[in-house]
Amino acid sequence: MSPTRGTAASIAPPPPTPHRPRGGRFGALADWAQRHRWAALLLWVAVLAAVTLGSGAAGSAYKNDFSLPGTDSQAATDLFREHGSAQAGDSVEIVLKDSQGIDGRKAAVERMLAEVKGLAGVADVRSPYTEASAVSKDGTIGYATVTLDGKAEAVPKEDVTAIIDTAKGVEAGGLQVELGGDAVRGAEDKGSPTAELAGILAAVIILGLLFGSVVAAAVPLITALFAVGAAIGLIVLASHVFTIADFTPPITTLVGLGVGVDYALLIFYRFRHELTDGVEPAEAGRKALDAAGRTVFFAGCTVIIALLGLVALGLGSLQGVALALALTVLTTMAASLVLLPALLALFGRRIQRHVLKHAARSTAKGKVEGRRWRALAAAVQRRPLPALLVAVLALLALSAPALSMRLGFADAGNDPRTTTSRQAYDLLAEGFGPGFNGPLIVLVQGDEAAGQGVRSELAKAEGVATASPAMPSEDGALSTVFIYPKSAPQDEGTTDLVHHLRDDVAPRLERDTGAEILVGGSVAASQDFADTVAQRLPLFVAVVVGMSSLLLMLVFRSVWIPVKAALLNLLSISAALGAMTLVFQYGWFGVQQGPIEAFLPVLIFAIVFGLSMDYEVFLVSRIHEEWERTKDHSLAVREGLATTGKVITAAGAIMIVVFGAFMLSPDRMLQQFGLGLAVAILVDALVIRCLIVPAVMQLLGKRAWWLPAPLARRLPKVALEHPADS
Repeated sequence: MSPTRGTAASIAPPPPTPHRPRGGRFGALADWAQRHRWAALLLWVAVLAAVTLGSGAAGSAYKNDFSLPGTDSQAATDLFREHGSAQAGDSVEIVLKDSQGIDGRKAAVERMLAEVKGLAGVADVRSPYTEASAVSKDGTIGYATVTLDGKAEAVPKEDVTAIIDTAKGVEAGGLQVELGGDAVRGAEDKGSPTAELAGILAAVIILGLLFGSVVAAAVPLITALFAVGAAIGLIVLASHVFTIADFTPPITTLVGLGVGVDYALLIFYRFRHELTDGVEPAEAGRKALDAAGRTVFFAGCTVIIALLGLVALGLGSLQGVALALALTVLTTMAASLVLLPALLALFGRRIQRHVLKHAARSTAKGKVEGRRWRALAAAVQRRPLPALLVAVLALLALSAPALSMRLGFADAGNDPRTTTSRQAYDLLAEGFGPGFNGPLIVLVQGDEAAGQGVRSELAKAEGVATASPAMPSEDGALSTVFIYPKSAPQDEGTTDLVHHLRDDVAPRLERDTGAEILVGGSVAASQDFADTVAQRLPLFVAVVVGMSSLLLMLVFRSVWIPVKAALLNLLSISAALGAMTLVFQYGWFGVQQGPIEAFLPVLIFAIVFGLSMDYEVFLVSRIHEEWERTKDHSLAVREGLATTGKVITAAGAIMIVVFGAFMLSPDRMLQQFGLGLAVAILVDALVIRCLIVPAVMQLLGKRAWWLPAPLARRLPKVALEHPADS
């Protein structure tokens, strides 16, 4: 009898099932890698050397592309370029402050500006002493505008650094000089790779504690480092073919380290389990690849499918980021399936001696592998419904803040206070108002009179601090009006102003003047991007969830397993987004308040959904194996958790510390990304896999493996694990 609840079951392990030799594609791959261990290792060394040298010679061609055809901001940008304008080029602001007034510094400042004008990459310089609007009312703060000869990302960093050094050279006797603009932000030193090093160190410590051996701990880490190194080189080369954003490398490092160690650990842990059962290293490597290797392959494919789903969103640079991450996951998967077996063959005997010695000590002390996890599963099985309700309600409470998530982009106001870009931002806000750092650019298609009429009406709109005079384009076909909001660029009030101008003010003015009006600028473009993500997210989620659920249905021949997996994965992702909202939007733990980076929710969804499937498949496949062997669902749940709980927790801990280490980065986007992934993995590895899944599986009982007969006849059979494995 297999009761669904209320049964106090024994937590002793079932008798072992004898192994039967078998073959498989992943086992054959392991056989080849082990027989040709040096060839496999040299192959990876050659690949790493080739892509590293090739990428170094070619250089990167990263470029950010947040264009969105069909939006007002993109239409405004296209018109801007078509008709020409004196304000068309990217610029750098040199901000000056002197408490005694900047007029007394005119001679020194003018000499500095003349020197800047002669520097490489500079097209023009406008002095604050020739424009009254470029000096604050009290005369203590002013700014000079340096027009670059290209887009910010196209100007060499050394040219921008020369501008910064030249401008800073005039600082003396109470005169403060700071520089702002996208080019300056891109040229500033972002600090040392503290986050990556901290993540690697933490991974080494956890692996060492898990296996108690330097060699055993090093094998999964070496595999991950080879994969990440090769992936970064390939991404640099791919940047010449695809549009890949400049913030992609740290993200790929973050994901590559976490996923690489995770995949290698799942296979290595199975290898260690086989050694404990007395299997020789070569056979243990084959069995590990033929079993856990299938899980890694399935999980990697799920992540890649989810990431490639981002390409269909059509969101500019996000497509390149998705391709780069998919390439990283593919590389880590290949390293786990080829390089790892070769390393196991090289160090197999040494690892075997350590594993058997450790197993003998445990046996002498009366320790039973997985005893505590069996006890946890048995406790959950005795009260499955309360355990399920408490865990789900806690995660729903953490998810609730995500409902009010506000999407946007970080600007200089989010930079560290020690950077010159942040200090320039603060000085401009002090001298000219908080909205000065994020003007809205309104384009009026009509004559100059129409432009001036629109300008006077826009200046009266609620939320507008001031509006510049209408400036005609070179051909006179349109006019440009700069609108300065009363609120800062990332404030909700500025977002409301964009929608108010577009939805209420512009339509009325178009009727009155007959001119077409478009609201653009970087702030409006950021809002368009955020709105587009929000609109397309439901379709993206539906496609990814649907395809992943179909794969799970094929593997486990069940309807309820994929439904459960999809719902629980969505719950872990929503909890992560809720935590991000609390910390970064509402400013918990002293973090500066601001919006969530607009592209992060979809990236986190794609990555976490795939990684969650990793743990789902690893746990449920072992439960399914025991179910097929005994037809006792309670025993199957206990044994599934007992044999996978330790490795899932260890793998989750490694990814948590790798992802969490990026909270040490000075980059706000990386901080958000690291926190979101760390919270999602924490919730998934501990709360969902160790509490909710056993509770749900216990409540479902035999129904967990139900598949309608007509559907069963039509679905192809896909074997993930073989009953002979244990």
